[in-house]
Amino acid sequence: MYKLLLAEDDPNLGKLLSEYLKVKGFENDWAEDGKRAFELFMKKPYDICVFDVMMPIKDGFTLAKEVRAVNSSMPIVFLTAKSMKEDAIQGFNLGADDYISKPFNMEELILRLNAILRRTKPDENEAEKNEFTVGNYHFNYLLQILEINGNQQKLTSKEADLLKLLCLHLNGVLDRTFALNAIWHDDSYFNARSMDVYITKLRKYLREDDRIEIINVHGKGFKLIVKNEI
Repeated sequence: MYKLLLAEDDPNLGKLLSEYLKVKGFENDWAEDGKRAFELFMKKPYDICVFDVMMPIKDGFTLAKEVRAVNSSMPIVFLTAKSMKEDAIQGFNLGADDYISKPFNMEELILRLNAILRRTKPDENEAEKNEFTVGNYHFNYLLQILEINGNQQKLTSKEADLLKLLCLHLNGVLDRTFALNAIWHDDSYFNARSMDVYITKLRKYLREDDRIEIINVHGKGFKLIVKNEI
């Protein structure tokens, strides 16, 4: 079964669509707002996403930007009650794979989803990765365990979340504001200081391999590097 993330704030449509997708072979998680949908996205692997545009707390376009910041190749389909041309343009500018206006035929949605999945390669999708090799370390995100030479370090949830983001951006810059919103859901000064503490802890955990370094990128964020892999 394909794994699908559904974000739809209408409880009746959301429940109906979620059940229909399961019948059609799409294992799915349904969230009623964008904030909850992104939390699920960061915790589970998905093959494709279906996002309503107009949602409380976090709209579908904002959600799509955050998802694409983590995984630029994740297929996304937008649902909307609007028929405005501007919405369609904005959706496709964000890299939408398809766009369907409400009310819609559910069988048509299934056909579109299958067409998208046929032309994508979900095998080693970044967002599906829950195990990482960083230098001599092995990191299991689901178990929250960082291991080297048989020695295991159990991580807290936030340590694991932060290390996963760093691994997904390995040798690239992890934007500070993005990380704060993704993990703490708030980029306040207090949370920023808290993240700095977690970065210090991760540096300590990774110090047994001297090729590995977490560096500060002034004005931007952090970079996890493995020196001989740059």
